[in-house]
Amino acid sequence: MNNQLLLTVENSKNYTLQVANAMPDKEYHYKPAGAGWDFGELLNHIAYGIQWWQDNYITGKKTDWDPPKVKTSKKEVVTWLTNAYDTLLKTIKNQPGNEQTGNGVHATLDHITHHRGQAVIYLRTFGVEPPEYTY
Repeated sequence: MNNQLLLTVENSKNYTLQVANAMPDKEYHYKPAGAGWDFGELLNHIAYGIQWWQDNYITGKKTDWDPPKVKTSKKEVVTWLTNAYDTLLKTIKNQPGNEQTGNGVHATLDHITHHRGQAVIYLRTFGVEPPEYTY
């Protein structure tokens, strides 16, 4: 089971990083009318969410929702996303292939997918063609 989860998370990581890299650095503060977060804040939320969902739903370590200060540059955000995904991949490798791990990974991926979809819309409304999704 963990091998399939690892492949799915790796695919999510690759696509999320492509989306993150598609927005020009100077436009990380862009947000469409009516949006709550700007592009960078949205990606910060994804990165922190990976860590929080991992703690609470994969490893069972209950933590409060307490996101750190928002990283503002594209480089910082992409590094944080990369590290969050790498930690998640390492955690999955070290977890038993049980229902809790599977359910936690799927819940984490659902959260990522929801917000990454928003990031794709941000790209489109800014005039950037989003990367082609591959599975």
